[in-house]
Amino acid sequence: MATSEVQTVHTGADKAKLAAAIVLLLGSFVAFYLLSSRGALAQWAVLIVGIAAAVVVFGVSESGKQLVAFGRDSWREVKKVVWPARKEAIQMTAYVFAFVLVMSLFLWLTDKTVEWLFYDLILGWRK
Repeated sequence: MATSEVQTVHTGADKAKLAAAIVLLLGSFVAFYLLSSRGALAQWAVLIVGIAAAVVVFGVSESGKQLVAFGRDSWREVKKVVWPARKEAIQMTAYVFAFVLVMSLFLWLTDKTVEWLFYDLILGWRK
């Protein structure tokens, strides 16, 4: 069994990029609320530009590159999934509903039987 070691190395520049992305993100939200007197267009423009800048700065960091690589690998795996045909999906859904119905009836009957056994026969509380 092969084991792979995961090494996480964050350089000072990478940490600075992450900090800059956070500052840009928080700054865009602060600017959004501070520019309320300038109008909605100015508010939304600053917010969108700030978020876009934060995403770009995060994207060039090592963590951002790893996130993009993870997303690509995940999408590649999703493409490998063989989805069921409509008929098969409907049949499986019907089987699940039938199973739930049968189990609910079984549990209800079991509950009522135990209730009758304890309360009526053993304890005699219901007469």
